[in-house]
Amino acid sequence: MKNKALFRIRFPKTLGVVCGFIALNWGSYAQEASSLFVSDGPSFKAKGYFPKFSWDTTPMYYHFGDIDRVLEPQEVDFIANRTDFVCIEKSHAFNSLGDAVLGTKHEVEAFHKVKPEAKVLFYYNSYVAWPFTRFNKDLTPKGIAKNKELAKFLAIDPKTGKLLEKTNGPAFSYYFDALNPEFRKWWVASALEGIKISGADGIFVDRMNVDEKAGYHVDDLAELARAKGEMMAALKEGIPDKILVGNNAARTKEVFPHCDAFMFEHYNATVTNKENLLKEWNDMVRIAKAGKISIYRFGAKGKGRNDITMGATKTGGIEQRSKEQLEFYHACYLIGAQPYSYFQWNWGWNLEDGNLVDYPALRKPLGKPKGAFKRENPEGWVFTREFEHASVWVDTEARKAKITWH
Repeated sequence: MKNKALFRIRFPKTLGVVCGFIALNWGSYAQEASSLFVSDGPSFKAKGYFPKFSWDTTPMYYHFGDIDRVLEPQEVDFIANRTDFVCIEKSHAFNSLGDAVLGTKHEVEAFHKVKPEAKVLFYYNSYVAWPFTRFNKDLTPKGIAKNKELAKFLAIDPKTGKLLEKTNGPAFSYYFDALNPEFRKWWVASALEGIKISGADGIFVDRMNVDEKAGYHVDDLAELARAKGEMMAALKEGIPDKILVGNNAARTKEVFPHCDAFMFEHYNATVTNKENLLKEWNDMVRIAKAGKISIYRFGAKGKGRNDITMGATKTGGIEQRSKEQLEFYHACYLIGAQPYSYFQWNWGWNLEDGNLVDYPALRKPLGKPKGAFKRENPEGWVFTREFEHASVWVDTEARKAKITWH
């Protein structure tokens, strides 16, 4: 045609190579994601905001704090080399920054700098009003004396009629009253603000189990469970693309639908007995089928004092004991592990309570499970399971285990 310009766009040959490389690697990633199967068959459907999961080595989760300071660069590197799933504990850097929210913010930025894909969580308790954040700093005797209106958020001791006090922890604290709708609204707003300010990739919500052994001072646990479910529903609505972890909440049906992940904390001997361990392995299957994350946390036994935020726990011989005890608890995790099941191992919540110790077994090649665990005898307590590079044997009654690496 007359006066009609014709244009031909020429792409460099290298572009085709690049596109092919991207397509190949995306296909490889998609294939890897689709190859994650729950032990009884169905594939795991991971959310886009979850950490990337791999069976290459034992999938690890780290959860720690230091009330005095932020992490040193080499400490960030040490942990980032072992996991991309981290939570910053309740009082981190409080003594240096005056606010655990700022302590979390510092570590979120530090981990994202060295490992952009890392998922770093903000900690907030749903029952204990720990005074380490800007939201709770006035929920103290001095703060209540200045502003008595704040007391409406706090639980009453049914025996004394006074505010319920926690005096056996690392700091004097009151308890929240989750049955107060006004409190629930305030708590959710505070949690969302903590996530926003810190830049965290999600939140770890403590004290989410509601049962007769959970230590709640209310007469109607069913009403409390409904209230906690309402809190988590509102919180999740505010963070649709971030991770919500409910501690010890895997069996709280009112809470379960609204959480992305559940920790099995194993805080006493009852929850580590053979009967409960078997129940938990079934829980891990149920959680995986729902497309949710499990965190299987164990702590080495034999430590001294149990202050969780006021400096390192007494460590006389505990590091060696933690290395000696690891195989049994590691095996307990591996027997029940599903896609997006993570293992946590230390002897306390302080940074120095095992969180900077190298455990070579946790970095050995593991490989995918070859199937579900097997129970040697329907009435017995010996279990086995095979992975590509490991054979696991555990006797939960005798509390013995053997992991054979190959």
